[in-house]
Amino acid sequence: MWTSAKAPSLADMETMAQEAFARLPERFRRLCEGLIIRVEDFPTDEVLDEMRADSEYDLLGLFQGTGLPFQSHEDVARLPNLIWLYRRPIIDYWAEHDETLDHIITHVLIHEIGHHFGLSDADMEAIEAQAAG
Repeated sequence: MWTSAKAPSLADMETMAQEAFARLPERFRRLCEGLIIRVEDFPTDEVLDEMRADSEYDLLGLFQGTGLPFQSHEDVARLPNLIWLYRRPIIDYWAEHDETLDHIITHVLIHEIGHHFGLSDADMEAIEAQAAG
């Protein structure tokens, strides 16, 4: 069984993230209208420096952009909202914890969006419970 097992590729993880995002409550998804989800192996050195991370394994994900509640009609050329998921740190976390990979990806998505909008941990836990069905 384990001789053919492989970690998910960047494309596999991006598909998992899109599926996890689609399961989130609609009102939560609307906060990030036009959200783009990208998966990279690791954050860039610039992101690591900006976030004051000690290691490239410290960040599982990152939200970049301006959420719907903070957008203005006067915004001229706004960049799209992006969620970056970092495959290798997520896989490392998965290997060390007793959670499914899908649960971890959903958790990271919710928390990256939620922290950006100032949601409480209780709010994010409720959203996770709704996404789990």
